[in-house]
Amino acid sequence: MPGGRATSSGEGTEKVSTTASGSGGGAGFGRGALATAGGALVTDVIGAHNPPGASHGVLQALASAAVATPSISFLIFLNSILPPMTAQVSSPLASLPILGETAHQNYPTATLYVVATPIGNVTDISLRALHVLSLVDAVACEDTRNTAQLMNRFGLHKPLIAAHMHNEREAAEGLVARLQAGERIALVSDAGTPAVSDPGARIVDAVRAAGLRVMPLPGASAAVAALSASGLVNDQFHFVGFLPSKAKQRETALQGLVAAPATLVFYEAPHRIVECAQALADVFGTERQVVFAREVTKLFEQIHRCPLGDAVAWLKTDANHEKGEFVVLVEGAPPADEGQDAETDRILQILLAELPVKQSAALAAQITGKKKNALYDRALELKQ
Repeated sequence: MPGGRATSSGEGTEKVSTTASGSGGGAGFGRGALATAGGALVTDVIGAHNPPGASHGVLQALASAAVATPSISFLIFLNSILPPMTAQVSSPLASLPILGETAHQNYPTATLYVVATPIGNVTDISLRALHVLSLVDAVACEDTRNTAQLMNRFGLHKPLIAAHMHNEREAAEGLVARLQAGERIALVSDAGTPAVSDPGARIVDAVRAAGLRVMPLPGASAAVAALSASGLVNDQFHFVGFLPSKAKQRETALQGLVAAPATLVFYEAPHRIVECAQALADVFGTERQVVFAREVTKLFEQIHRCPLGDAVAWLKTDANHEKGEFVVLVEGAPPADEGQDAETDRILQILLAELPVKQSAALAAQITGKKKNALYDRALELKQ
């Protein structure tokens, strides 16, 4: 098995010795020392290894690059293209604490590694993800072309297995067989975390049903990143994912979320974003806060917050506002006791008998002094 010996229990372990010459241990490198170390590391690699996909000439060029532009990033990249080393091999790479930590962890055989990949910025990939992708026997992926590009960026070359929404069940059978034979398999999607608004759940389910191990490697998440930058104060969030594309089905789905107190998290495609914003305003009212997080982690990232009543107008003020993949966050419903007492209900019911929901809520707000968006939500519930 690449990267280590399989034991009788299937707990193969890939580790690197921390033995290295010098007393510095890799911590506290100055720029000059780092340059020397970078070049020396590549030179050592040339003498001791023949990394797959990296020719002698390529490594010589990398050595020159290390001296010319030394950086920790370069050393991390170098580590990613090295073949896994057994416990008997000593390497100066292990003297860098962060890389040594990665190499010294346990990577059991007969295991499916669910690996999160960048959602836009390739440098968001984790050190452990790179290490696992260099270690596994094969990578199951949503689109082999996209995954090949990602692997090539880091000098990694592994067999790729197509495992997408159209062949997930069939792919699962083959992957289970390979895992039962003791292989390590990585599961990735085109971007983000497999099985979360992406293919992969059926594969994970099949692997678990076969009694095999599944290990998640967390990484970038568009939903969590957008939530962290939204400023919407709430201890809860409800991840909805993509709404139905048809208007009636979308409205029905949203109606079921009107009273949810948690911040609502949606994904939406650019060609439907205006329709989505209008539907949100129609169902949730115009006063709730909405956040549009566009192209998260990419060059043209944009995060905009406004009341739902202003959302469509903002999207249409600039053609660029409708481009890119979106995370849409909607403020949760206010506490139930703000609009559900008996007297308020009585007022709303009288108004609803003669007026549309929006007007009824507005007049009820004037009569009771309560928040219009809370009354709007309650009016919708009474109308059903």
